[in-house]
Amino acid sequence: MKLLSGSSEETEEIGYRLGRKLKAGDVVGLYGDLGAGKTTMVKGIARAFGIERRDVTSASFTIIAEYRCTPPFFHIDLYRVGEGEDLDNTGIWECIGGGSVSVIEWAERLGKPPVRDYIKVIIEDGEKDVREITIEGVDEKDWNNL
Repeated sequence: MKLLSGSSEETEEIGYRLGRKLKAGDVVGLYGDLGAGKTTMVKGIARAFGIERRDVTSASFTIIAEYRCTPPFFHIDLYRVGEGEDLDNTGIWECIGGGSVSVIEWAERLGKPPVRDYIKVIIEDGEKDVREITIEGVDEKDWNNL
């Protein structure tokens, strides 16, 4: 499914709509260049779990930010993790799947998707401020019902 966003507010709203669909065990991988809007997307997803947008910041220096809500919400940012670097010491595997929702920025650094039912979101810069957002793993019919 492809969507267009003409502003950061629209990108956040797309994230919010996606967040409303998520349930415990879901993992969302965000892909896109630096400044594409990945953290903005996370703010929208987190808002669907009752997390204030101002509380969501880039987790680049901490790698994993946990938000206490139901289900628990993890914002994982792998920007500072090198390609192919061993992730076993980061604690990431304890955050993914199970009873939580995890959203991973720079998910390409994971290698292969960590779970079978994985939602992949690709954010690409277009002309001017337009972003093309491709969401894989969400049925368009389900999306239209949100």
